[in-house]
Amino acid sequence: MMEPLCMKRPDLFFTAVLVPLDALMIFAAGLAAFHLRLAPYFTNIRPVTFDLTLERFSSVTALAVAIWIVVFILSGVYRFSRRRLGEELGQIFFAGAAAMAVIFALLFFSLEAFDSRFIVLAGWAIAILFLWMERIIVRGVERSLRFFGIGVSRMVVIGRNDTADVLRTTFEQKPWLGMEIVGTYKQFDDSSQKQIANLARKNRIDDILLADPDASRDTLSKLKLFSDVEHLTLRYSADLFSSGTLHVEATPYAGIPIMTIKKTPLDGWGAIYKRAFDLIASLVLLAILTPVMIAVAMIITFETGLPVLFANERVGEKSARFSTLKFRSMRAEYSVGNQKGLGNQQKARALETELIRNQSKKGGPVYKIMEDPRITPFGRFIRKYSIDELPQLWNVLRGEMSLVGPRPHQPREVDQYLPHHKKVHTVKPGMTGLSQISGRSDLDFEDEVRLDTFYIENWSLWLDFVILIKTPLVVLLRRGAY
Repeated sequence: MMEPLCMKRPDLFFTAVLVPLDALMIFAAGLAAFHLRLAPYFTNIRPVTFDLTLERFSSVTALAVAIWIVVFILSGVYRFSRRRLGEELGQIFFAGAAAMAVIFALLFFSLEAFDSRFIVLAGWAIAILFLWMERIIVRGVERSLRFFGIGVSRMVVIGRNDTADVLRTTFEQKPWLGMEIVGTYKQFDDSSQKQIANLARKNRIDDILLADPDASRDTLSKLKLFSDVEHLTLRYSADLFSSGTLHVEATPYAGIPIMTIKKTPLDGWGAIYKRAFDLIASLVLLAILTPVMIAVAMIITFETGLPVLFANERVGEKSARFSTLKFRSMRAEYSVGNQKGLGNQQKARALETELIRNQSKKGGPVYKIMEDPRITPFGRFIRKYSIDELPQLWNVLRGEMSLVGPRPHQPREVDQYLPHHKKVHTVKPGMTGLSQISGRSDLDFEDEVRLDTFYIENWSLWLDFVILIKTPLVVLLRRGAY
């Protein structure tokens, strides 16, 4: 018996249903704008001087709905691939702007003026709001159904390694992703092929996930043929460290396309956009936060004297070294650095080495000293809420750091990096970042690198915006603070 569409392929159902829902939301936004303009509050401000009936307006709105839907289709709003909600909402905003541009162009070339600019602009804004609310509700319904096993993809995983373990843990902890692993095999051989075929013929699996980045071309070919024969979807999960996300640009030479693999979307215009944003935002934040920084400096001076700022050497973009600025949170005599005003560096380094050996809870190249006795009471407070990092806005202004990026580490830590760790030096380090909002200093170093690598390979201005919005919430919750 064939399963209903919503059971077997919910992605098709939920994508298809978006088209009529979008049309309904856009039309409803037009009607809302029309009635809003006729509301007493607005008519008292500016009396209605146009003669536009609801029937005529409805016919015009229906044409506008058709234009929006066509632009949405051409813009890829209705593609089936999985996207983050923030990315989808951003795409709706820009596609809506494009649709309005088409409508304005048609009005211009037809030499017709619409009766009310307020209705046009209000309808645009309300349509975006309605569409965003609709998407959030649809996403919520889709995720809720997955808790009941509706729309879940059952898969077997081929490969037993860190990648497979991470995926298994993720799918188990996040059932709303709609992925259920029903079996794991070390490799694709005759034995595993027979077992998977038996599961497929009993309709117990839908997908095969190859989680082995070192799989041979021959294995991939056999798996592709096998999945076609058994009518299974073949998925491939490449290890971020082994292959990475490829951003490829093709340039023909003598009729032969030469492929250039870009390290990050920040190559080219992305770097210009990000730098412009950093300059403007850091200037604004410095103007707003200067009174707070002055107050912090005065308290540090009163508590333990000078220096107020602590310059700590870090490794940044392309492995260049620079000094991050922080408010000093340790007693000066225990601070390790090269600036004036600090104590005996030989003793300070010896104490730090002992503390790292006995009280560090973090593995790998990076250390985290628990209950560090060198930190002052006020220093503990400003660390807990990341206030000590506010002077790094000057690093951002000087171009040594970005507002968002990988966490910068000390040279002695970087000296212990494995080759794949060094990809984090592809871009400028950030005051905050994907790894910082995902656990701050509590993250395992490999997880931190994995998140920073994902950020580098999938950068967008929208991703930066989301991280910046989430950062204060993470700081206030004090997750993983030193």
